[in-house]
Amino acid sequence: MSRQIITRDGKPAYVVIPIEEWRRIEATLEDRVDAAAVRAFRKNPTETFPDSVVAAILDGTHPLKALREHRGLTQAALAKISDTSSVYVSQIERGRRHAGRKLRAKLASALNVEAGLLASED
Repeated sequence: MSRQIITRDGKPAYVVIPIEEWRRIEATLEDRVDAAAVRAFRKNPTETFPDSVVAAILDGTHPLKALREHRGLTQAALAKISDTSSVYVSQIERGRRHAGRKLRAKLASALNVEAGLLASED
């Protein structure tokens, strides 16, 4: 491998390497990150969701609605479990209102998901 070392104040500061070598290093690092993510998931598996749920969220459906429908709950049923009103759930799903931290925790608990999954990118 050819390389060029650039110094600053008499000390090595940079290394210039051929682009192909850099691409190989970059691919190796990416593979290691991916492998670490797989190991972490296998050690502590979390729930995964069907492509249809992820696609709905990516297409703009509020995460609360996508996850509620995935769980087979109506707005009324989710509201009852979460001690709120179905009107409020509807407003959250349509982006007209935001769930506060406490309500988001209750909704997440009812849906058996992490509260952070219910945050939307409004």
